[in-house]
Amino acid sequence: MRNEGPPAFPSGPGDPLAGRRVLVLISGSIAAVKLPLLVSALVQRGALVRCVLSPSAEGLVSAVALASLSRAPCHLEADQWSHQAPRPLHIELAEWAEVVLLAPLSATSLARWVHGLADTLLASTLLACEAPVLAAPAMNSAMWAAPAVRRNWRELQSWERVLPLEPGSGLLACDRVGDGRMADPAVLLLALESLLLVGCRRDWRGRRLLVSAGPTREPLDPARCLTNPSTGRMGVLLAQAARFRGATVDLVHGPLAVDPAWLEGLQVHPVDTAAAMQAALEGLQAGADAIAMAAAVADHRRSAPETAKLAKQDLEACLATGWEPVPDLLAALVRRRPPAQAILGFAAQSGEVLQEARAKFARKGCDLLFANPIDRPGAGFASATNDGWLLGPGSRERRFEAGGKLALAHRLLSALAEVLTLRIPDRVPAGR
Repeated sequence: MRNEGPPAFPSGPGDPLAGRRVLVLISGSIAAVKLPLLVSALVQRGALVRCVLSPSAEGLVSAVALASLSRAPCHLEADQWSHQAPRPLHIELAEWAEVVLLAPLSATSLARWVHGLADTLLASTLLACEAPVLAAPAMNSAMWAAPAVRRNWRELQSWERVLPLEPGSGLLACDRVGDGRMADPAVLLLALESLLLVGCRRDWRGRRLLVSAGPTREPLDPARCLTNPSTGRMGVLLAQAARFRGATVDLVHGPLAVDPAWLEGLQVHPVDTAAAMQAALEGLQAGADAIAMAAAVADHRRSAPETAKLAKQDLEACLATGWEPVPDLLAALVRRRPPAQAILGFAAQSGEVLQEARAKFARKGCDLLFANPIDRPGAGFASATNDGWLLGPGSRERRFEAGGKLALAHRLLSALAEVLTLRIPDRVPAGR
């Protein structure tokens, strides 16, 4: 059953999916047509993939295509029992898997799983499997709202080894607009990475996290602005990692350069300027248990931006005067916070990163400060990886070696959860 030999495609250094065994279970929803490209993406990142089609799904997606893309047999209902197999197929598959992707999850497969039925290959594999499962439902909005489905979904959400991803809203295959749309494949990939990094940890359940991300733009005139190269990747991945761990997340973001699908499942508040970001953060602060300030906010802005585009010859004189400092958003949040609120700040530095970070940490007054270099390859703005130092209470400093930003997000969330637990010792997070 094991996929021997090297991955079919090279993967990036430290990719959590590289070399990992991913079992893809596909049930009968039209969203199954999205799975072949997702399987291809998994293989290209070095994952070892096996696929199972439910009887209903066999008419929606090609088993031949899945076998070709996964570089492994695609298992159908007719394969469950064979006189040539020394062990039952569902047991072989269940023991082979390190992580399971159940997508799309139909109403029928959800009911079978919750009620312990084992009358199909897919259903019996699920019952036999002890690996973590990412469950992504997809169905008509009326079906999703049906009391029986809602009851089954609530039951599934309480299971420790399941990461349940709520479907989103949009235009469905039945031409209805509403809830029931399967999570985007890009989000499914993030969630699979998360499962392989931290399992089904739910230590943020019942908590609300406020995250800022991306750059701000301070206008000079209608055609020009002061900004920076931040893509918002670190902040958005922090938000999604917290969501996977059970948090309700508000994301206040400037202009982003990430896959728009990465915003699914988050309460998003787009802004442009530092003033707009400050207003949004202040409006949301009181309801947050913790804040992560990952945005790269401009340091200065025009006192009065020009209302008409400046001629080139007038730029030099304009740039020399008329600027004012942007208020320190992080320090302002620290001053205004409720007693139990925990705050994580970020410091993008060059040169002597740690020395500068220590001074900034003492100045800001936040609980944690993550300082990362922006003058080295593979770290900082527009990079898929990051490294740096996490400064905390009691002069505690932790060095985080270079790694993917999602992995870093989980480490920072764990540190922030520790602060919250120490601040409110009688509150034990669910699912720890």
